[in-house]
Amino acid sequence: MAEAFFNKLAAGKATAFSAGMSAASSINPKVMKVMQEIGIDLSQQKPKPLTPELVEKADLVVSMGCGMENICPAAFVETEDWDLEDPSEKPQEKVREIRDQIKARVTELWNRVQN
Repeated sequence: MAEAFFNKLAAGKATAFSAGMSAASSINPKVMKVMQEIGIDLSQQKPKPLTPELVEKADLVVSMGCGMENICPAAFVETEDWDLEDPSEKPQEKVREIRDQIKARVTELWNRVQN
């Protein structure tokens, strides 16, 4: 969700890549649905593993509660942890709330990096 929001806001001026320590085999259908509700199609997206190469290319790594201080390879670049709930086992309404929290944080981040 964060990748989609950021890339839409950035409109080619910057690029976000989403990846995970334990990438799922497919996008969560509930996530796809709540994003489709606001006009963002994730059907062509695939979960990606977090690799050292992705981290090396990053100016900023944002984690969503992965406990990166001891695990994430992102510790070698500027990092932020947004400590958001994982939507995977949540009811649809909670997934919408998480979507809206992510959108607000991505918007704040985009506004901050523009200044």
